[in-house]
Amino acid sequence: MTPEAWIALATVFCLGAMSPGPSLAVVLRNTLSGGRKQGVMTGIGHGIGFGVYAFLAAGAFATAISIHETAETGLKWAGVSILVWLGYVFLNHARKGPSESSDENNHGPLNRQGFVQGFSIALLNPKILAWMLALYTPFIEENVSLETLLGMGALGMTIDGTWYVTVALVLTTGGRVEKLKSISHLIDGAMGVLMFVFAGLMIGGVI
Repeated sequence: MTPEAWIALATVFCLGAMSPGPSLAVVLRNTLSGGRKQGVMTGIGHGIGFGVYAFLAAGAFATAISIHETAETGLKWAGVSILVWLGYVFLNHARKGPSESSDENNHGPLNRQGFVQGFSIALLNPKILAWMLALYTPFIEENVSLETLLGMGALGMTIDGTWYVTVALVLTTGGRVEKLKSISHLIDGAMGVLMFVFAGLMIGGVI
């Protein structure tokens, strides 16, 4: 790939990361409910998941014109299941009322949970799969090298992870997160409903 092609691919990755969707919703929600560390861990998990996805999708596209229908269907339902699970988790938290302030250093299990949620929503999101297949068309040739595939995965991981970690850091600068924690249960409820909406749209083939 030429330097120009890498720049174009990086631009597409940036635009994709900044677009609203289930991933941004999860990062925002975890940052507000668990603080800076959980938000950052969610962003890191999402970045790694996206990087793995970027590498696998590039490899799949390089060896076939399209992914087999049964594989795509299975991935779609896996993504729907993740969204339904997150929706249930968020709505369950919403019923508990506002979050109480606590020391971020005691959030070890929550930080790990944030990482897993970020990784899962990136790796099992069929919207990302369809988007990857579309954006990779101009960049991948039949005999693309392993180094190029690894480079694409690393580029996607770096851009995606950096964006979501930045979102978490900005949100927790200047005491913003403390002001928003008082309405965290309302945000949880809205995010839970949003996850179910995204799942419904995926089932209907809208996204």
